[in-house]
Amino acid sequence: MKVLEVAKRAADRAGKCLMDMAGKAEIHTKETSYNLVTEADLEAERLITETIRETFPDHTFLLEEGQSTGTAEADHLWIVDPLDATNNYAHGIPHFSVSIAYAEKGAIQAGVILDPVRDEWFCAERGKGAFMNDKPIQVTKSNSLEESVVGTGFYYDRGKLMEATLNSIHTLFKRNVRGIRRMGSAAIDLCWVANGRFDAFFEYQLAPWDYSAGKLIIEEAGGKCTDREGNLLEIESRSVVVGNPAVHELVLDAVRWTG
Repeated sequence: MKVLEVAKRAADRAGKCLMDMAGKAEIHTKETSYNLVTEADLEAERLITETIRETFPDHTFLLEEGQSTGTAEADHLWIVDPLDATNNYAHGIPHFSVSIAYAEKGAIQAGVILDPVRDEWFCAERGKGAFMNDKPIQVTKSNSLEESVVGTGFYYDRGKLMEATLNSIHTLFKRNVRGIRRMGSAAIDLCWVANGRFDAFFEYQLAPWDYSAGKLIIEEAGGKCTDREGNLLEIESRSVVVGNPAVHELVLDAVRWTG
């Protein structure tokens, strides 16, 4: 699929940019002191959009940092997070990623997530399976919380979303989950569900560029993706609960929230 080839080329350019600028990029705050953007975010996003436009000049974009030009139902939409885990990156924590998804009229058709530190490539095309570094991947087969490691994340909100997340972590521990992990890059977390490092992941507030590529990768790896209320995960959703089919239901039962 040509779009996947272009997505990989764009992710490769962005990943090299992030590695080159690590420790040197100027850091700025957005609305709060803990919501950051760096020069590397902006340059990586520029490289991604430039690379895609070289082949698809008429396609539209949904961007984290720049000016978006398309909506969820666009005929040809690229959903781009040039640097997922900016806080990690800005503090020298070697755990961040590039995420690029391609959608047609609301349906994700291809996705690429690059972990440039580990040189791990996660890719999927609709109906063709999911891969890490060109090898097929699948979600785990665990069917209980007692044998499951669950990933989570915190949105920038320090109010009710934080409290709901902490309450859900408490619930999962009370139900004897094997472990909880908070790594800081939702895109990588989703990939780690797809390749079996995590059994499930949930976060109460995310943007489309955080999860769109990962959604397809998980589904192609045999997993299930919904929002925090159990609805089908769409481009315009704003929360994520994912996992292998059995553990997904257990986690959703523990963390379901309509607040």
